[in-house]
Amino acid sequence: MSRSDIALHWRRGLSREEAARYVGVSATKFDEMVKDGRMPKPTRVDGRVVWDRAALDLAFTDLPNDGQRNFFDGLYAAE
Repeated sequence: MSRSDIALHWRRGLSREEAARYVGVSATKFDEMVKDGRMPKPTRVDGRVVWDRAALDLAFTDLPNDGQRNFFDGLYAAE
């Protein structure tokens, strides 16, 4: 386990690459999942864009199984 992997266990705000690794997909796939609403959009902290690890946990838990919709489908449908 690398030092950056250990840091994921205590940091709440994750970069795009860290967020993708956290949910187990590539950064490109993660971008697709954010765009289609399966993963939450990031938060801007001053000039930095971060994903909330707690929101990622909720989104991952709520990923659709067998065609079910997830929580974020309704939130981002109007955008």
